[in-house]
This record gives sequence, C-alpha cells and structure tokens, in this order.
Amino acid sequence: MSISGSMSSALSGLNVAARNAEVISSNIANALTEGYGRRELQLSARRLGGTGQGVQVTGIAREINQILIADRRIAEAGAANLDSRASFLSQLETSFGSPENADSLSGRIASLDSAFLAAAAQPESSTRHSQVFDAAEALTKSFQTISSDIQAARSAADTRIASEVEGINRALVSIAELNRNITSLSSGGRDTSALVDQRQQLIDQIATVIPIREVPRENGKIALFTSGGAVLLEGKPAELGFSSVNLITPDMTQSSGALSGLTINGRAVRTDASGPLVGGSLAANFAIRDDLAPAAQANLDAVARDLVGRFQDPAMDATLATGAPGLFTDLGSAFTSTNEVGLASRLRINAAVDPAAGGALWRLRDGLGAAAQGPIGQSALFSAMQSALNDSRPTASGAFAGSTRSLGSLSAQVLSSVASDRLSYETEAGFAAARASALQSLELEGGVDTDRELQDLLLVEQAYAANAKVIQTADDLIQILLGM
Repeated sequence: MSISGSMSSALSGLNVAARNAEVISSNIANALTEGYGRRELQLSARRLGGTGQGVQVTGIAREINQILIADRRIAEAGAANLDSRASFLSQLETSFGSPENADSLSGRIASLDSAFLAAAAQPESSTRHSQVFDAAEALTKSFQTISSDIQAARSAADTRIASEVEGINRALVSIAELNRNITSLSSGGRDTSALVDQRQQLIDQIATVIPIREVPRENGKIALFTSGGAVLLEGKPAELGFSSVNLITPDMTQSSGALSGLTINGRAVRTDASGPLVGGSLAANFAIRDDLAPAAQANLDAVARDLVGRFQDPAMDATLATGAPGLFTDLGSAFTSTNEVGLASRLRINAAVDPAAGGALWRLRDGLGAAAQGPIGQSALFSAMQSALNDSRPTASGAFAGSTRSLGSLSAQVLSSVASDRLSYETEAGFAAARASALQSLELEGGVDTDRELQDLLLVEQAYAANAKVIQTADDLIQILLGM
C-alpha cells in the first residue's frame, strides 16, 4: 500500500473512532433515560478505485426489542386500569367507614338502635327524645355524605377522562409530525435515532391510558391501533372527542345523554368492556363513572330504601295515614319505588319531629301523626321502632335483592362487598405491576450496559491511537523522503 493510501485509511479510522466515541458517550449519558434506545455504529469497508481505502460509517442502528416493549406497554396499561379501580373502591370503603367506628354507616345504625333502646326505657325523658332525633339525623347525614362522595368520584373520573383525551390528541399530533420528520431525515441518509426516542416516549404516554399496538410502516413511520382494533394513527392522527360536565348527579348516565361518551373522528365508540378501549386508565375512568360508582350508588340507595320502608309502615305507628311518610323521608315526602335512584342523597328526617322545622320531639313517642301529647310513660312506639330497625326483612333492590336481613346486616354486607372487590382489584393490580416491572427490567437489561460501553470506549481509544500512529509513521517517512 502506498503512503498516501495508508494515510487515507488511517484518517478514515480516526474519523470512525471519533464518531464511535460520540455514540458511546451518548449511550452512557442516557443509560437511565426513559425511551432511549442504545445506538451502535454501522461500518463497512471503503473502496476507492476498486481497492480498499479504510472504513466508513454507513449508519447508526438503534437497538431495541420491540416485542418486549409491546408486552411492557400492555402490562403497564393493565396495571393502571386495575390501580384506578382499586383506588376508587378504597375511597368508597373509607366513605362507608369501618363498622367499629361510631362515625361509619354501620356505627350510625348501631347508635340509632341504642337511642331507641334508651328512649324505650325512659319514654318521659326529653333528653332521650333528643338523642333519638340526633342519631336519626346523623344517620341521614351519613347516607348523604356517602352519596356525595360517590358522585364526586364520578365527577373526578369525568374530569380525568377529559384530561386524558386531550393528552392523547396532543400526543398523536406530535407522533404524526415525528413520523414526517423521520421519513424526511431517512430519505437524506441522516440519523433519526433521537426522533425515534421522542416518538417512543410519546407512545409510552398513550399506552398507559389506552393499550396500543405499534405497527411499522415504510421509511421509519409507524401506525398505532388500540388493542381492540380502533385506528389511532394511520398517516393522519385520529381525533378523540369528549365533553366533560361540571357536576354529576345520581340520575345522570351516558345512556340518557346526560354524560358524554367517546368519539374517534366523530364516530361514537363503546366505552364498556366490549368496546375497543379495554384496559388502561381511560377505560378505568369510564368504568368508575358509568359502572362502579352507579352500582355503589344503587346499593346505597337500596339500603336507604330499606331504612325508609321499615319506618313508613302504618302498622308500626297507628297515627300514620296510609301513604304518609314515616320517620325517614324522601325530601319530606313518602318514598315511591319508581324514584329510588339517588334516594340516599335525598334522605331527610320527617319535619313532624324536627323542632327546627316546626315539629315536636314528643311525636317520636306518641306518633308522627299525633295531634297532642299522650301519656309520658308509653314506650310502645320506641320499642316498635327498635324492632323495625333490627327485624330481618327481604331486601327490595340492589345487588342483594331478595335476601332477608336486618338493616345493620344489609349495611355490613354492602361494605363487605366493596371491601372484597377492592381486595380483588388490588391483588390483580399487584400481579400486573409486578409483571410490568419485570418486563421493564428485561427491557433495561437489553438497553445500555455501561460496563460494556466503557469497554468499547477503551477499544475505540486503542483504535484511535493505532490510526494516529500510522499517520505519524507516514509523516516520518515523508519527512525522510523530502530530506533525501
């Protein structure tokens, strides 16, 4: 090989070594960066005039395991879905309260039972009458608070849906723009790794909200589909549509048109388990708003209906007219079975016994419809009300319709059901999170290994030094020739 050929080869080696050092430095610097794919320089022999003249860079390869990434995204979406459901049920369980807590729904029922018992022992005591009224009022407040918490959870889920839809739309537009930029750079033979990293980060953001499949297209572009088959990106980005509301009440549902559904490019899509958005936090928020919370409200209303029915029976209080409200009312009126939705939020004490509404506490002893006080020693109505509270009777509605329970037992059963569902979701969420973590660890293992990168950097330094030595030797030879 001629001296000029040797220098040309050595110079190409220096350039490749410098470029390789840059790539390795980038790998080390971004070893913990989310979405970063390890780079590796692609080389080939350089030929000039049919003879070898060193080495050249043909490109930069981005090393990732796309199958592993897809599995990790699905696992993270599942974990986000289950976590959201478990979180809602945990909040609901807190709203019901622990049975041993006096402020819980079960505790309020027990307090009313104790107040009836004490009043029956001392029917002449106005203090006992006040204790019965206060216990009954506190019980209605518990129903109202739990119902308010359920509707607040629905409103929060509705707000989160709007935020997630907005975030998805922004991300899809950005991914489509990155697709175009990647195609443009690829056609010019330039490195697109940084843009692909950005695109992967955006896809990861969407993937926790909606489980998606990434499908490669020509010139480095990709298409995105939900796991249920809906198109999110195929050339142009899809546009998701959703309208949030400021306040949700128990009677508001998606089927009635009071709450917004989801659209993709203007076409309505199902948001239940049969739709294309199964899994992910978006589906979980729709489930909370449209399924889990309404089911919890229905069970709470069933308990409220059971309570109202126990005290609306004229057989218990002879002063009650047929169809008149009992001790517990639906906003002051008698309850009708056609208006059960939201009853818990409308539960009120009969104004006849409420001093603040012009009523009198002695009617708790003498009858809600009594025009005048009776003998102060009669305790029959207090005893009858205590019996009504504790008697086993068929449940008329809710998830436990048809079963025979006391009011306290029915309340405990509803709470137990919530706790059981919460525990089930938490268990599943734990497994999903562990799987996602394991897949992420595998992904990281296949990513940047800083020890390996440092070893490669040492080899690059040696190659650089060797090529520099060749140039130095060639220079020495030229100087000798010039000095002859």
